[in-house]
This record gives sequence, structure tokens and C-alpha cells, in this order.
Amino acid sequence: MMESEQLAKQLQEVLEDKKGVDIELMDLRERSTFTDFFLVVTGTSSTHVSALAEEVDRFASQNKVQILGNEGNRESKWVLVDLGDVIVHVFLAEARELYSLDKLWSKDTMLLNKRRDEEALAEEISKFEASEVEASEEDKN
Repeated sequence: MMESEQLAKQLQEVLEDKKGVDIELMDLRERSTFTDFFLVVTGTSSTHVSALAEEVDRFASQNKVQILGNEGNRESKWVLVDLGDVIVHVFLAEARELYSLDKLWSKDTMLLNKRRDEEALAEEISKFEASEVEASEEDKN
């Protein structure tokens, strides 16, 4: 069985060979429990989107990688191929821009969320400490 990183990189090469545009491989191992990698690619037409998705299917079959799901069709602006540890998203440009998976799962976005979580935690700790001080002062009286 192929390791997820190896699978993702080989699929990236397959998509490059088939002239996929703006290919981005996102490592989600530290940020997701449902997959290790997102591979996002843009096709230049609905026919190209379909051909890219079919090439992912063909590669998976040839390498005995189980396809868990395949969403979308020839007319789709977005086709998703779920290989478990690697999920391939094939978009037309306007759909990719609309859904913005690149931005949604970017490290910057995750850092902003982490920062907000840390700020919220710090605020909760401050409230707790303030209530502890207040309770301590009441005990003294």
C-alpha cells in the first residue's frame, strides 16, 4: 500500500502531465482528522476537468488505491475524488475561486483561527483568575 505523501506527490505529477493548472498540494496531517492531503487543481474547460478526474481514477485503479468517493460529473465545475488519505479537487477556475479551498485551508487561515482560539483562552483564564482573586478576598473578610 502506498503512503499518503507518496500517493499525493505522484498524483500531483499525473495532474501536471495532463496540463492541470495552478496545482496546489496541501498537507493537512496536522489540521485534519479526515484526510492527510488535499490536492487542488484547475482545469481549463469542463472537458479538461473531466479528463483530469478520469486520470486520477485511472491512476488509482492501476496502483490498487481504493476510491472511496467520486462526486461531480462531466458538466461539473468541481469534481472531487476521495482516495481516503488524499482528496483530489478538480475545479474550473470560477468554481475554485468561489469555494476558495486554498484560502480556507491555508496555513495563514489556520494560524488566524489558532490565534483567535489562544486569545479566547487567555480571556477565559483572565476571567477565572479575577474570580479566584475576588473569592480569595471575600474569604479574608
